[in-house]
Amino acid sequence: MIHLLQISAEMAADSASQEAAALVAKAETAELMKMLQKFSFRLLIDILSTFLLIRMVYYRIYKRSDLFFTFFIFNVVIFLISFLLNKVELSMGAAFGLFAVFSMLRYRTEDISIKDMTYLFLVIAIGLIAAVTKIKDTVDAYEYVFLGLINLVIIVVAWVFEGSFFFRKEAVQLVMYENIALIKPERQAELIQDLKSRTGLNIHRVSIGKLDFLKDAAQIKIYYYETEANA
Repeated sequence: MIHLLQISAEMAADSASQEAAALVAKAETAELMKMLQKFSFRLLIDILSTFLLIRMVYYRIYKRSDLFFTFFIFNVVIFLISFLLNKVELSMGAAFGLFAVFSMLRYRTEDISIKDMTYLFLVIAIGLIAAVTKIKDTVDAYEYVFLGLINLVIIVVAWVFEGSFFFRKEAVQLVMYENIALIKPERQAELIQDLKSRTGLNIHRVSIGKLDFLKDAAQIKIYYYETEANA
């Protein structure tokens, strides 16, 4: 009789242990599904925001598609690294290792303009915001709405300041000019008038760059307003 009671106790203990293991596995699965859901929604908001910024603002003004790959890859990589460091427990060494590898990526600044670098910074910021933005003691839906509003503010600000709502947009071009007799400061008015007649642009100021006296030429930056040029 005592032996049967011992067997029954062992079976009950095994059953309780199996139930506890099942509950732990179920909780871990639920946590994993919740994290995947957060990852999916945040990635969707991130990509959609980046698409709106690059396609509806950047491309509409500059008509360049060669940097689309760069913008989206930087955005997605920053999002993945930030989400990983924010959601998954990593050692300090592994975290610094990831940033060290990423820091080796370098772009030559002479091949990319200041405006392009600005948009690159914006897509990096959008990826970072989408990955780490949190609101304590609130449901996930409110976080997603808040995240969308932050990205919308970034897009609207970029759109407003890229337009001509507050000031006229000044464009710059670099030209080679051979009549270096006019580059003297006292003859700047004649220089601007000559450049206006040659280019057809309503130039309002110039700056002198490199001089080549062997070829009697100079590099000159001309500044004009885009709205006037397109009129």
